[in-house]
Amino acid sequence: MTAFVALLRAVNVGGTGKLPMSELRAMCEAEGFAKVATYIASGNVVFTAERSEAEVRKGLEKRLEAYAGKPVGVHVRTAAEMAQVLADNPFPDAKPNWTVAIFLNQKPAKEALDTVRDRTDEEVRLGRREIYVAYGSGMGRSKLKIPAAKEGTARNINTIARLAEMAATL
Repeated sequence: MTAFVALLRAVNVGGTGKLPMSELRAMCEAEGFAKVATYIASGNVVFTAERSEAEVRKGLEKRLEAYAGKPVGVHVRTAAEMAQVLADNPFPDAKPNWTVAIFLNQKPAKEALDTVRDRTDEEVRLGRREIYVAYGSGMGRSKLKIPAAKEGTARNINTIARLAEMAATL
């Protein structure tokens, strides 16, 4: 059994994509995942499964689309990959609640940073399948646009640390 973390895009954020975490847990269990646990109401779930990452993502996306009536982006990492995302944070001295990893389903293109717009005091770096951003003045004030992150979903370093910890215990 492999421990996974699944991160849903645009769920319970800004009044869109309402999904009770009890429903998400039920979907995961119906998909055959074990030891299912959610963390905060923004679409974070950890579980174990005897499937590949692609199979996990495809199964969860299918159930979520049936529930929501539209596609819901899902980004999956193993417990080890989530721990690596945390370890790879290029901004260890930045405020963890103002620093995010934007999770993608593929490696960002090398030129992804060339299209970043409206940057003020934000720092941006590419990861393995993530784009890291340290918001110098906080996310709420930022006008930063990262076209390469359009289909991604962001989690702050505090949330990533907690998810990595939860997945490591499965």
